[in-house]
Amino acid sequence: MLSLNALVVVADGHQAVLFRNVAKHGIELQEQGRMSPTNLQDESQGKQPEETTPRDEDEATFAKQLAERLNQMVLQNKVDELAIIADPSTLGNMRKHYHKMLEQKLVKELPKTLTSATGEEIAQALRG
Repeated sequence: MLSLNALVVVADGHQAVLFRNVAKHGIELQEQGRMSPTNLQDESQGKQPEETTPRDEDEATFAKQLAERLNQMVLQNKVDELAIIADPSTLGNMRKHYHKMLEQKLVKELPKTLTSATGEEIAQALRG
């Protein structure tokens, strides 16, 4: 179960939605913000394998940038507990860039595409 104020990140290769758990007992998610490749750009530049398509490269770059932003939030003590829900490809790319401190705060990972789901649907997925 998630603690109060836990950060829940729901992502795919194109966007991420950040929620905070606002329930003292159980899960009630409140949207905190959205991230897209445009507002994560310039923070990191990375090389991808040569056999990737531009779409794969964009998705992998976004996953890396998102993981680096989450690492930064953890290192700045803005995250006590973290749950990440992302499509399997994005989740795999993000895992490559997790900081050790982020790994310690991570309480749940779900390989699902839920970026267009409601807060309640996401809470149900976290419970299940």
